[in-house]
Amino acid sequence: MPEPQAPEPPAGRPGASGGGRVPEDGAIAATGMGGAMDLATSEGALIEGPAVGPGGPAGKPRSLWSDAWRDLRRNPVFIISALVILFLVVISIWPQLIASGNPLSCDLSKRQQSSQPGHPFGFDGQGCDVYTRTVYGARNSITVGVCATIGVSLLGSVLGGLAGFFGGFWDAVLSRITDIFFAIPVVLGGLVLLSVVTSNTVWPVIGFMVLLGWPQISRIARGSVITAKQNDYVQAARALGASNSRMLLRHIAPNAVAPVIVVATIALGTYIALEATLSYLGVGLKPPAVSWGIDISAASGYIRNAPHMLLWPAGALALTVLAFIMLGDAVRDALDPKLR
Repeated sequence: MPEPQAPEPPAGRPGASGGGRVPEDGAIAATGMGGAMDLATSEGALIEGPAVGPGGPAGKPRSLWSDAWRDLRRNPVFIISALVILFLVVISIWPQLIASGNPLSCDLSKRQQSSQPGHPFGFDGQGCDVYTRTVYGARNSITVGVCATIGVSLLGSVLGGLAGFFGGFWDAVLSRITDIFFAIPVVLGGLVLLSVVTSNTVWPVIGFMVLLGWPQISRIARGSVITAKQNDYVQAARALGASNSRMLLRHIAPNAVAPVIVVATIALGTYIALEATLSYLGVGLKPPAVSWGIDISAASGYIRNAPHMLLWPAGALALTVLAFIMLGDAVRDALDPKLR
């Protein structure tokens, strides 16, 4: 009888062990004992194909800022507050877009009158158009808030960052100076310092806010830098001989700036409210400057007879502060990894 012949292996690639062939639609994976095993095409593709990283098919990782921007775009609170702030910024730069009158043009014959055609907010105690003054008042308030926030953030971040990075004697000195400034009441300090200023511009008010506002940002920046400089990548850069300036600018600052941005965004609305408070008390902006605080102060004596004089500037101030606080809350939620 003829001996039975073993069936020929199917056409394909040579096996990993050299003894047989595997199908063309298969794949070979090494086993733990040095052999091989057949895999289906899809399984082989998973092993041989490129790894898919968290950032997409290319494996590019997402950064904290890209994740934060993605979350902010999906947050309705951020969108609404950003649109309100954008509108306020536009009218503070170009108030004539929506108000064609002159905020200093007054007619005593119309004092305390309510809304009329062409004057939707009525007139104040001097016969000035409340609508025009409310629109033009946004310029000084936004200017004070933005400039004070920028100045406070820069000064506080530099001083706090340097103290947190170098530590030792300079950190101790800055901490004691910070405690001294924290002990000064803000409103009382404004009454004392600004009462001797005769300028009608916004710069004395901005300088006062920067002078008393930097300690808060400084402490935030100091804590963030102390936390960031203990990370492994900073220690590796130090071991490779990176200079202090390179470590601060390239490795520490980008990872320590997020808390500063959150606090500064929320503080911007606080500075706008502080300017209105100081102007209301008569030590901030002074007439003929146009400010919501000045108009609120002038209308406080007519709240029963002409409440519209107080309603519109106070409402504009409250809306502006609320928009910046909501924006700061949205930014904080997006930049805080613990809330993800």
